[in-house]
Amino acid sequence: MTAPHWLALFAAILSAWVALYLMAVPAEVRALGAVYGEDFWRSLCTVTPDAAGLMKMVAMWALMSAAMMAPTALPAFSTYDDLSHAAHGTRFGHLLAGYLTVWLGFSVLAALAQMGLYRIEAVNGLGESVSGALTAGLLTVAGLYQFSSIKEACLSKCRHPLTFFIQHWEEGPWRNGLRLGLVCLGCCWALMLLAFVGGVMNLAFMGLATLLMIFEKLPDLGRLVTRPLGVALLVGAAWVAFTTV
Repeated sequence: MTAPHWLALFAAILSAWVALYLMAVPAEVRALGAVYGEDFWRSLCTVTPDAAGLMKMVAMWALMSAAMMAPTALPAFSTYDDLSHAAHGTRFGHLLAGYLTVWLGFSVLAALAQMGLYRIEAVNGLGESVSGALTAGLLTVAGLYQFSSIKEACLSKCRHPLTFFIQHWEEGPWRNGLRLGLVCLGCCWALMLLAFVGGVMNLAFMGLATLLMIFEKLPDLGRLVTRPLGVALLVGAAWVAFTTV
């Protein structure tokens, strides 16, 4: 776990979280503009659709995906790395690139969704839902998805990465990375979209969601998390619908 590629991966995850913090930095910290220049800090903190444009939103979602999803896949990455020590021609970087490619695609779609929701005034400039119907709908979809067979199938693969990689080993690291990314997407897309409920740039939400997604993918603990989380989300949806819609 101390090989250079692991150090690089951990550094990249940490850098993504630091970048997200700088984008969401509170107003009092922005006073550092007196040192670094006001325009510099404003450009980091402003990730709204009207001011930053679609490409900046894609970059922000890509950072979120890397910061939140890479930690959840560390056991799978470690399993692949262990297997690759006994094989020739494997490339850990190719696996990681395939995995992140899937989440980059998700980031593009999420940014487009944010732009569309902003234009119909369903979310504010910070990507937070201002619509009770949208909030209740997202919570309902995420809650129901916790009980779906697709989610269970994807979680099963994430919880047993050794079996997963052995089944597809001959496809090579790039395609294995794509497969792993798609499986993780199948596990987590609905929870990721709850960023529109918790706030796209809300670090507390991102931290909590990351922990929940990590716990879900653990072989033993995960089974105790998935369905109770689904119940909690559906209760939250009902409460929002009753109080706001």
